[in-house]
This record gives sequence, C-alpha cells and structure tokens, in this order.
Amino acid sequence: MNLLRAFATVGGMTMMSRVLGFVRDILIAAVLGTGPMADAFFVAFKFPNLFRRLFAEGAFNSAFVPLFAKRLEGEGDKSARQFAEEAFAALLTTLVIVTIAAQLAMPWLMYVIAPGFADTPDKFDMAVVFTRIAFPYLLFMSLVALLSGVLNSLGKFAAAAFAPVLLNVILIATLTIAAPWFANPGLALVWGVAAAGLAQFLMLAWAAHRADMLPRLRPPRLTPGVKRLVVLGIPGVIAGGIAQINLLIGTIIASLQDGAVSWLYYADRVYQLPLGVIGIAIGVVLLPDLARRLRAEDAGGALWSQNRALEFSMLLTLPATAALIAIPGPIVETLFERGAFDAADTLNTQMALAAFAIGLPAFVLIKVFSPGFFAREDTATPMRFAAAGIAVNITGSLILFYQVGFIGIAIATSMAAWVNAGLLWLRLRSLGHYTADARLIARLPKIILASALMGAALWAAATYAGPYAADLVSNGWTAEALGILALAALVVGGMGLYGALCQLTGAATLSDIRQAVRR
Repeated sequence: MNLLRAFATVGGMTMMSRVLGFVRDILIAAVLGTGPMADAFFVAFKFPNLFRRLFAEGAFNSAFVPLFAKRLEGEGDKSARQFAEEAFAALLTTLVIVTIAAQLAMPWLMYVIAPGFADTPDKFDMAVVFTRIAFPYLLFMSLVALLSGVLNSLGKFAAAAFAPVLLNVILIATLTIAAPWFANPGLALVWGVAAAGLAQFLMLAWAAHRADMLPRLRPPRLTPGVKRLVVLGIPGVIAGGIAQINLLIGTIIASLQDGAVSWLYYADRVYQLPLGVIGIAIGVVLLPDLARRLRAEDAGGALWSQNRALEFSMLLTLPATAALIAIPGPIVETLFERGAFDAADTLNTQMALAAFAIGLPAFVLIKVFSPGFFAREDTATPMRFAAAGIAVNITGSLILFYQVGFIGIAIATSMAAWVNAGLLWLRLRSLGHYTADARLIARLPKIILASALMGAALWAAATYAGPYAADLVSNGWTAEALGILALAALVVGGMGLYGALCQLTGAATLSDIRQAVRR
C-alpha cells in the first residue's frame, strides 16, 4: 500500500469516526442532559482517557514503532515478534497493577480529579462507581495502541483506523438500545465504554493474528529492548503531561468569563474535525513509513515521503482553514444554534472558531515534522519544542485574555502551534534531515493561492446571499432547513471551485484529484 493510499484509508476511517462521534455526543446530550449523571459520566470517561493519551497513544507509539520497525527491517519477523512480546508483557503487567490500584483507591482519587463532587454525596458516589466500571478501558486501549503499532509497521492500517469507529458504534447502540432499560442511563453508558474497549482489543488481536504477528503471553522481563522503550517513552509522557496541564490552565482562564468554556469547547469540536482526519492520518501513516525507509538507509525515500505528506496534507488543510475563517458563522449556526444555544452563542463561538482555524495548518505540520524525529528514536527534541509552544500558549492566553477576552485563548493556542511547528522545521533543516523538494516548492504557493481564492468566494457568497435567504424564509422555508441547505451548497460549491482552481493553477493535477477521490 503506497503512502497516499494508506493516508486515504486512515483519513476515511477517521472521518467516519468523527462523524459518528458527533452523533454520539448529540445522543449523550439527549439521554444524560447536563445534570449530575452527565457530570459523573464525563469524569468517568475522561479519567481513563487522560491516562490513555499520556501513556498509550502518544508516548508509546512514538517510542514503540521505530524500535519495532528497526527489528522488522534489520533482523526479520522473529526478532520483531520477540520485541513485541516483551513490550506486550511489560505493558500488560504495568496496566494490571495500575488498574487494580485505581480500583482500590478510586474514592480518594475522586477527591483529586473532581473535588467539587464532594459537596454532593450522590454525585460523588455515582462518579466513583462509573469510573471503576470504565477504568478497564485504559487497559484495553493501551494494548490496542501496541497492536496498532505492530499492524501499522507492517503497512496494515485499516483495522487500527477502524477501532475508534467501533467505539462510537457501540456507544451509539448502547444509548439507543440499552440505555432506555436502565433506571440510570449513565450506568449503561459506562458499561458500554468498557465493552467497547474489549471489542477494540479483540478486533486488533484478530487482525494481528491474521498477519501472523499476535504477541504471545510471556513473563515480563526488563530486557534491553524494554529498557530502550522506556527511555524513549518517558519524554513522550512528559510532553503529554505538559499538554494536559496547558489544557487545564486554558480552561481555568476561560472560566473567568461566563460562557467562555462552552464557546471554546464548541469551536474546538468543529476545527478538530479536519485536524483529526488529516493530522491523525499523517501521524499514523508517516511514522512507520519513515522508520522503515531510514532503517533500510533509504534517506532519499524518507525525504520523498515527508515532502509528499506535507504536500498532500496542505492540499487538504489549507482549503479547510480558508473555509473556517471565511464562513464560521454559517457553520456554527447550522450545527449548534437551536434550543438553549442562541444567536449570541453563535457569534462568540464563530469568533473562537476563526481564531483556532489560524493555527490549523500548524497543528498538521507538527504531525508531519514530528515523525522525522521519532523515526530516528529522538523523542526528547519534540518534547522540548512542545514545552516551548506550551509556554507561548500559557503566556499568550494570560496576556490576551485581559485584552480581548476568551478569543485571546484561541489566538494563543494558534500562536503556540506555529511556534512548535516552526521549531521542528528549523531543527530538521539544521540537522540535514529535511529539505523541500522542487515539486513541493512549485506547488505549495499554488495551493495557498487556490485556497485563498476559494475562501474569498465563500465569504462573498455567504455575505451577499442574506437577502435571498430572507425571501425564502418569508415564502415558507424554515430557518433551520434553509441553514442546512445553504451550508451544504457552500461546502459543495467550495469543493468544486477549489478543485477547478487547483487544476487551473497547477496546485494539483486532474490525475491527482481523480486518484484522491477514488481512494
């Protein structure tokens, strides 16, 4: 499977997962509302998710994949399988100990992760029960991360990319089928979370078995390979921890302004869609590809892969950025403005969305440049640059919040992303690990031009179509139906215009676009 086809596979699955995630959130809001039950569930789901992000997704994959790929390319399947089994044993043992300790200490942990619940005993007790049930999700998902790394290194991306889809399918089924039978629907949902973790693990285990690379259980041992995995993983854990602290500080600052936390949350949900689809796909596909090429001493091939990843990601990211900046109002209004979410909320959320969108290309560039370090077994440099970006984020948020309010937090987030991406790029260049090739140099300005022209056209269409929309409403159309139709027209029209502009400017050939659509 070539690089672009792998990217399309992962991106398609991620898009499906994100869409189902929106459906899941809508159903959770309908079933749980915003009362004590919802608060208890969100804490129960967030706690294992926090550890999953710290220890499994980021730190573990950035350390495990290059080491596994090195064994696979240099010493063959037998050595790679042995390393995977050593890592599996060490990870499983650690996770079992952590899970048991968390189950026993959960009432005390709840005072740390949700101290405000202590004033409401029923909510506190409910959160303890919910978190105990959901916590094994951490164990299963961490093992899923290892098996995903194995399969991705083998060039088999579909099963790992489908895992988040399976989570959302199970939770949607739980909400629609099982929850009505429970006096406490939140209890059904946390059991659904635990079941989803097990289902994802079994699916990945079956895929690894079919690839003849399912790790066998063995006693845990601190082998040289495991020691190296720990050494490389620690910086990733630290970087992940800093990011979570930064997120917490941003939330604290936003809480000083009524409604700001919610406006930033809804804006984040929208811009995370293109970031998740493009950024996650880049990170998942590029790291094992670079690791294999570097192990085979194919420096030219590694450089080609990174340039094509940058070109293809910007081909998709820049028009999304232009659209989010040009028409944030119609997007937010159509998605959220109903019920308690009024026009004032739309105005504030759309401003935050536009500010977040400025940093969208930088967030994707981080996903492009970071594998250049991870594939060379360097997790410390991205950690240092992430810390620098986070310092910019915190400082900028504190300064700008008192100048422009909550929008300053979104602006600071975008500033930090550009600082992080710029530092990664400069360091790769100084080490001689990255140079833009002639194709990228020729096409990137054309992609920028095509995106800017499309964004200007979307802004003009949304701005000057207002009177015609008012006429339609007066002729019997509902505002909600008209909003959906108008947004769909803007999206489809923008895509068509962008494709035409890419062809006219040479940003992408018709053959490139046809291949992307087919894939």
